[in-house]
Amino acid sequence: MSDFDRLLDALQQTGYHQWMKSEGIPVAVGHGLEDVRDIKLAPWRRTGGLGSFVHLHGMEGITGMYVAEIPPGEALQPEKHLYEELICILDGMGATEVWQEGKKKSLFEWGRMSLCSPPLNSWHRLINGGREPVKFLAVTNAPMVLDAYRSPEFVFNNPFVFADRFAGEEGYFNEGKKRYARGNTHVLETNFIPDILAAQVDEHEKKGAGVKLTQFQMAGNSMIAHVSNWPAARYQKAHYHGPGAVLLGLEGDGYVLMWPKDLGLEPYTSGRGEEVVELKWKEASIYCPPGGWFHQHFNTSTHPARHIALRYSGRIHPTGFQLAAKLHEDGTTTSLKRGGTMIEYDDEDPAIRRRFEAELKKAGMRSDMPEIAVA
Repeated sequence: MSDFDRLLDALQQTGYHQWMKSEGIPVAVGHGLEDVRDIKLAPWRRTGGLGSFVHLHGMEGITGMYVAEIPPGEALQPEKHLYEELICILDGMGATEVWQEGKKKSLFEWGRMSLCSPPLNSWHRLINGGREPVKFLAVTNAPMVLDAYRSPEFVFNNPFVFADRFAGEEGYFNEGKKRYARGNTHVLETNFIPDILAAQVDEHEKKGAGVKLTQFQMAGNSMIAHVSNWPAARYQKAHYHGPGAVLLGLEGDGYVLMWPKDLGLEPYTSGRGEEVVELKWKEASIYCPPGGWFHQHFNTSTHPARHIALRYSGRIHPTGFQLAAKLHEDGTTTSLKRGGTMIEYDDEDPAIRRRFEAELKKAGMRSDMPEIAVA
């Protein structure tokens, strides 16, 4: 039995997995999925649509995920819950209603690649406004909430109103304008992003050659999103952090390498390359690095790559367990030599660049990576 199988077996005992089982829809599992839009969905009685849960190796009971579909001209059942949720629209167009009990409804429209987050424990309903099915992916912190309370009735029918998160404010779901730098990261405070493919991202060379990255703080959540963009024929620096971060491919294609930090900085050179997990990624691919595993993103396409990470540990409402995992607030953009969790290009396994150049050669391309400094 693999480590992943043992983990899955143990997780069957948790409140979250017992709840998933009771929902009566499929559960897709693995290190990653090549195209999340292709997973099998089934009627989901509680929501009124179709759905499937997704459990990836690196989620580790920190985050949960599901994919859902709304048939043309229909709507999901209204719901509210005590867990945070980030929703990315994969296909289709429509609108979401959000309200507090007895209060006026707010409504905002969305389309393909919109990103939103229903405020904590507010009523919300997703409506398909087009002639084609709507399909969306949602990442939540439901595992920790349901594991703690073990009562779906409490989680889904709690009357408490988090007025500090949402009190029916006019314009709450307008795209935000408050953008600033904090530490090594650029932040945009916004409760809605109409199109994450077009979202502005800021220079972030600390993560790699030509990398741009902006963190989106949404709906007062501890869970956040960040969008990363980097040029063709380049790759980012390897780093590690805690579990639960789900990455979704948006543009480009390539592969990701993941390996436990116990293998060291040079897993190939040390003869342990067979323990490195390699996953191909493209538009709509998803993967989730396990906690404490180095991971590194490679773009082998002829145009810039873009992906979105749905995860914990924002700059406004950080969580202690994630700060501890990456050592400090800027740990994932700080070199290991300076107390962070990132491998500089100069310190990485030489085989990593050779493998990248070989992959590009197969496609008739040449690497656009900067030269590595030799000490």
